[in-house]
Amino acid sequence: MSSPADTFATFVDRLADALRDDEAGTIDGAELAARVGFSRFHLDRIIRSVAGENPGAFRRRILLERAAFRMLTTRMPLLDVAVDAGYSSHEAFTRAFAREFGEPPAQWRHTAATFRLPAGNGVHFHPPGSIRLPMRDKESEMELLERMTAHHIWLTGEMIRVAGELGDDELNRPIEVDVDDDDDEQSVRSLLARLVGQLAMWNAVMAGRSYDLQVEQHQSLGDLRDILAVEGPAFHEHVREVTAGERLDETFVDASGEPVEVISYGGNLAHILTFAAYRRVLVLLALNAAGHGELGWGDPRFWVAEQFAE
Repeated sequence: MSSPADTFATFVDRLADALRDDEAGTIDGAELAARVGFSRFHLDRIIRSVAGENPGAFRRRILLERAAFRMLTTRMPLLDVAVDAGYSSHEAFTRAFAREFGEPPAQWRHTAATFRLPAGNGVHFHPPGSIRLPMRDKESEMELLERMTAHHIWLTGEMIRVAGELGDDELNRPIEVDVDDDDDEQSVRSLLARLVGQLAMWNAVMAGRSYDLQVEQHQSLGDLRDILAVEGPAFHEHVREVTAGERLDETFVDASGEPVEVISYGGNLAHILTFAAYRRVLVLLALNAAGHGELGWGDPRFWVAEQFAE
């Protein structure tokens, strides 16, 4: 038999599903209870005991928080915001919003700093369209760093995938906005090769192996996919081990160039993610200019948040 906490988690999941399907503003209490597997009476009793709010009040608060988020981040007309929040008229939405946020939505939209309402249970709307439960386990700075690494590897793979839509001329076309640190012309192909090669190079350096930069010249996208499939997880696992062991200040010898240098793992990871970031932006801008802008800026904000929420 499930515990009240488990039932509450299931209820939140079902409401989050309704948010994603744009049903949360129209679904009634009986239907929501049925999706959780309870009668409305029993669900009301359980959710109130766990969350301090009955399901109807909880749902209305989440919908008002979503409405507030949309008013802060879009130019969506207030009537559309009201309808999506489950209100049949602008007047009804205005009354409900003013009661909770302290001022009418049209006025609040120009002065607000946060879209969250006070809630003792700590559960809130989570942009762009979900619900966030309060943190159960502390997430450390090291875990954030590990997720930033995971995002970099994931986005590099996605850029290789999207670049597969380009012809050779577009892949090899020089990128005129160039902030790289060498004299060679940069292209989508060469930058992707350097992003993948950077991981392979540092895997080799940290293992005491040599690495030849010349191998990055004229690699196909298929080559890059295959190399990333090996070097990406290997690099990610190394970051996991170093951060879990709190060894970011530990040093290793970089004998790949002259002079030989002693580098800390933390400093090296900061170097990799910093230089990778601007190379990624150059690739993303070039992909967008070629009509393939589905990855946008590759912004890690929501990606990292979703990893923490899992």
